[in-house]
Amino acid sequence: MSHHPYSTFRTTVARISRLSPSFTRITLEGDDLQHFGTDGLDQRIKLIIPLADGTVTDVGQLDASLSMGEWYRRWRELPDELRNPIRTYTIRSPRPVDREIDVDFALHGTDGPASAWATGAEVGDPLLVVGPDARAEEPAGGIEWKPGAATSVLIAGDETAAPAICSIVESLPEHTTGEVCVEVPTEADALPLTAPDGVRVTWLARGGAAHGVRLSAAVHEWGRQRSAAAGVAELAEPDPDEVLWEVPDAVTGGEYAWLAGEAGTITALRRHLVRDLGIDRRSIAFMGYWRQGRAEGS
Repeated sequence: MSHHPYSTFRTTVARISRLSPSFTRITLEGDDLQHFGTDGLDQRIKLIIPLADGTVTDVGQLDASLSMGEWYRRWRELPDELRNPIRTYTIRSPRPVDREIDVDFALHGTDGPASAWATGAEVGDPLLVVGPDARAEEPAGGIEWKPGAATSVLIAGDETAAPAICSIVESLPEHTTGEVCVEVPTEADALPLTAPDGVRVTWLARGGAAHGVRLSAAVHEWGRQRSAAAGVAELAEPDPDEVLWEVPDAVTGGEYAWLAGEAGTITALRRHLVRDLGIDRRSIAFMGYWRQGRAEGS
């Protein structure tokens, strides 16, 4: 039997660990996770959030004969009251041998379906996870961290990118140098993270500042130290038609930047790196995970 690159895995909550005021780690277990295919890093997955009554509408997502695209079309055709929210997350730690995965949630109240689910989750709760299947012959994709031979890195993002950033940093070779900037809601949200000696990690507590201001300032400061280019500027207003997600196919230079988080902040930072600092756009991966004031489009 052939397998699709992405499969839907039945899981249940095995453990819940509060990491900080804003972060909760939920460990999911399930027999099918032995086939979960990923090396971690910034591997994207989809979570199918139960409806208010705890149900999940059957659109064939557990039918191994259907591709994700096929059942996803059925999902899109459902009436709102039957359409389970689907949200994108990144794996914090996969352990196929143990049939477990860790997913870290940045909690922001109960208005959003994923944060609401994580806030109220209990051991034993079911959750469907759409992720790469190791049995598939075709690669699933979903990993954008592709530094090539680069040995100097800039990694920047907000709390939604923190799980991916932590996984990436822990994978860096010891000879890597660079800067890691993570904007989080409070000082208490700085998570333990082991990095190579040549990589500086800075957790930026937002406090009362607007989202993205501290991250932008930190990246501009990195730019000043790197080259004496432009000083800190006001955060540019994003172009509504601007590309919000772009990753290079191959990096040929020794420098690589990975930016992820709120789309307006991330696109403005990418413009700064390219236009002001002269960094080759082919050496920059940037991902607008979400946009201020808008719900994620599933």
